[in-house]
Amino acid sequence: MLDATTRSGGTATVSPRTAAAELAVAAAGPVAPTGFAARVTRVLLSPWSRLSLLVALLASAATTVVLFQPQQLLTNGWPAQLGGAAAAVAYAVAYGLCTVAFVPRPLLNLAAGALFGSQLGLASALAGTVLGAGVAFCLGRVLGQEALRPLLRGKWLKAADGQLSRHGFRTMLAMRLFPGVPFAASNYCAAVSRMGLLPFLLATGLGSIPNTAAYVVAGARASTPTSPAFLIALACIALPGLAGAVVAWRKRHRLSAR
Repeated sequence: MLDATTRSGGTATVSPRTAAAELAVAAAGPVAPTGFAARVTRVLLSPWSRLSLLVALLASAATTVVLFQPQQLLTNGWPAQLGGAAAAVAYAVAYGLCTVAFVPRPLLNLAAGALFGSQLGLASALAGTVLGAGVAFCLGRVLGQEALRPLLRGKWLKAADGQLSRHGFRTMLAMRLFPGVPFAASNYCAAVSRMGLLPFLLATGLGSIPNTAAYVVAGARASTPTSPAFLIALACIALPGLAGAVVAWRKRHRLSAR
């Protein structure tokens, strides 16, 4: 049996067994840290800790919005120092952050039309819609997906998850075209599913155009409630909602029959 080291001509050489052991240790990589610091790190990065962080962030955002009262824009107007495209960009950013904090999109769309008119208001509202949806999706995917996916056990939850995971683009497009599912809820449902970010954003942008345009035009023409544009906008708001209710009713009966 060979020793750990042998000497040949005054030179130390490593035995084959020792060399193999050293190579195995090197290939295994650095040893994971142990002790109190490692336990704290595992707890902080655990799925439920990340979900708790998400809940805390959303609660803080909602509280901030309540204190800020963005609905005052409808009565006080936009700050005088901002105008034109810069104001529309600032409003789009504020719009996105407000949707993450559960501010209803119809209110924000009406404000966009009242503040910027039909065309610029629509561009600002759509940009804010996609921005807010993307932020909510990324937050839900990073902080909530791992903790919430094991809870998808009911028939309805599994069916919704399957639709979003397998047919994400068309399912999200239908949800945006036919309002019925709250905007924030659909964002976080998509985040928990296995739907990709790019199809989600594309479906959100395309599917939100009709409903957003209707609310923006209604906000822009609110001063003339008998004008044809205002009445058409109201019809475009009501009809998709009715169609969405019919589709949801049919889907419910199909799932109940299974």
